[in-house]
Amino acid sequence: MNKETLNQNQIAQNELTIVGSIIELAPLRHTPAGVPVLNFRIGHTSEQMEAEVPRKVEVELAAVGLGQMAMLLKGAKPGETIKATGFLAAKSANSKQPVLHVNKIEFVEGINHGI
Repeated sequence: MNKETLNQNQIAQNELTIVGSIIELAPLRHTPAGVPVLNFRIGHTSEQMEAEVPRKVEVELAAVGLGQMAMLLKGAKPGETIKATGFLAAKSANSKQPVLHVNKIEFVEGINHGI
């Protein structure tokens, strides 16, 4: 199947949901246009099945929240568990390292900040 036969939804799919702990929170900053931005790192540890064998999985992922997401995250603390959903994008034009751009967040441990 070539790219032209894929419908637009198949081409545009880029969504990731991860549950993990906040490892690090950078200070809240603002873009030149005044949009709040908060960079953070999320860590995930679990056991997954791969080729019918259990495997311990550990990963750290760079993430960023803009606008309302940044304002929600500025009150968070390292160690809090969150469920973050968003899309992956390159860190910059010079670095293709993935960064999760969060557009939905839930604070898992009974904290009612999530949307």
